[in-house]
Amino acid sequence: MSEYERQRLYTLRQLDILDTPPSEAFDRITRMACRIFDLPVAAVSLTDENRQWFKSRLGTGVTEVARYKSPCSDVSATSELEVVEDLLATDFYRDSPQAKLGMRFYAGAPLTTRDGYTLGTLCVLGPEPRTASEDELESLMDLSNMVMAQIELRHALGRTDPVTLLPNRSQFGDDLEDLARDHPDRPYHGLFVELASVVQLNTVTRVLGGGQVDLLAREGARQLEELVGRHRDLYSVGMCQYLFLRDTEDQELLKAEAEQLGRQLSRSSLWRNLAIIVRPRIGIASFLPKDAVADNIIRLAQSACQTARFRESSLAVFTPSMDTEQQRRFRLLNDMHHLLQDGAEQLRLVFQPRVALASGRCVGAEALVRWHHPELGDISPSEFIPLIENTPVAKHLTRWVLDAAIAQASTWFDQGMPLRVSANVMASNFEEAGFTDHLISRLHLDKVPADRFELELTESALVGNSLAVRKQLKALSGAGIRLAIDDFGTGYSNLAYLLNVPADIIKIDRAFTSARRSKRRESQTMMLKAMIDLAHGMGYQTVAEGFEPPDMGMTLSELGCDEAQSFAISRPLDPEAFSSWYHSRATTDVYGAGLK
Repeated sequence: MSEYERQRLYTLRQLDILDTPPSEAFDRITRMACRIFDLPVAAVSLTDENRQWFKSRLGTGVTEVARYKSPCSDVSATSELEVVEDLLATDFYRDSPQAKLGMRFYAGAPLTTRDGYTLGTLCVLGPEPRTASEDELESLMDLSNMVMAQIELRHALGRTDPVTLLPNRSQFGDDLEDLARDHPDRPYHGLFVELASVVQLNTVTRVLGGGQVDLLAREGARQLEELVGRHRDLYSVGMCQYLFLRDTEDQELLKAEAEQLGRQLSRSSLWRNLAIIVRPRIGIASFLPKDAVADNIIRLAQSACQTARFRESSLAVFTPSMDTEQQRRFRLLNDMHHLLQDGAEQLRLVFQPRVALASGRCVGAEALVRWHHPELGDISPSEFIPLIENTPVAKHLTRWVLDAAIAQASTWFDQGMPLRVSANVMASNFEEAGFTDHLISRLHLDKVPADRFELELTESALVGNSLAVRKQLKALSGAGIRLAIDDFGTGYSNLAYLLNVPADIIKIDRAFTSARRSKRRESQTMMLKAMIDLAHGMGYQTVAEGFEPPDMGMTLSELGCDEAQSFAISRPLDPEAFSSWYHSRATTDVYGAGLK
């Protein structure tokens, strides 16, 4: 079976029109076709796998015929109007099902969906050979379009997702009411499947258009139907988000089946030609039909799914604590939005020293944001940064951090502390119009030399960046602002991107710099040396992050690493404490055990 035929049959079955009762809306059109051609027989003929089934028919009591040798089948394959002036005069059609019913003339117009799949024909037949005029054939095409409009209208009356043709949330609500009536106390589980994160889908839509996302949604629906079985209703409840129900009391079996489904989706070959990396996640919410509300089941199962994605696991089962976590995340995002509009008094910056390994001298400081919530207390950046980095809030938080960091750099510069201050930026910041211009203007306003300020970017922000991002990076570098690649070695496997990034510094992730000398493998030291040599060979400075224990500093120095920052040197400090630390260390030779 060809891929087209497989998709065509899938579309036909999704429309749920086969073997349905007669409808006056369709019968009216077949009567019009008979009158226009002055013929006794007309039909809305749908091409199933092995048969032609008549949704509407006039002039015959037959409800279906074999597909083999039927001209309607050929129309479904070619999607072109077909006229056979005399079935008995052709070698192929003389023993067709229509000829066996006494028909000689045939004309069929394709019934084609918006996606290009021909479901069947609107056909007219007669017992005598004849020709068809151009006007008759144009009218037949117009009537076939009316049939398709009726099919789509019938299917889409508020109960069907137009992209996947699956039943939607509204239909799930109706079906749940039936379930509550028929099986009120039977344990059920809603399984929420998400093929890709909202962030991924938004990025693809922005870069490639919505067609790619629609294609994934359709492919996902077809794949899921094959995997969970056509006997089980599958619902489309969001873009590339699906729900189906499972009735069982065996929780372990349920989880095992869900994990298997996740593996099958991840390994599917269907995604290979798509521009989206499919990372399916599954959330499960259990309920009794008698107590269930449709929207609540979807919400709880989706909450579990988002927890699975947040934890980077394939599956999560809903617990009340998850709902609390989701509500907390929503509150943090909302509160951050409001506090940035109200002066950001809950935010502050702390600074972690960066020292030159050869001299032990403090040469820089990384600005790190801290948030003290008036009710929730201190909120870790590892909690709130992932929440906002792909939302509009990211722009405002980054601007606050950069402005505050530049102001502090200016203060230290005036106090005779010529430090290079660095601050982190998010990938989304480089998609903002005016980001670079604002940063350069702020440096000029606070009289901070551009080469005394540094932006830190993760590898993921640099790989595959757009032309607009590359232009901003080039403008920043051209203005003298230094660019550092943060967490180097953990984000991407192909180092070719380094050739196109105007960066100055590579910050080696702590994953490569943490191990006691007694447990330090030779391979780790070799890898560190290779990374440092590669960076130096390409003209980059190197900074080791988070090394521990302190004696690792000596190893890094011996390998030629330029700078380091770590708790082994100092924890992040508020500006006043940092100044005291800086001046107290200025009178000593050593900044930390093992650095010299």
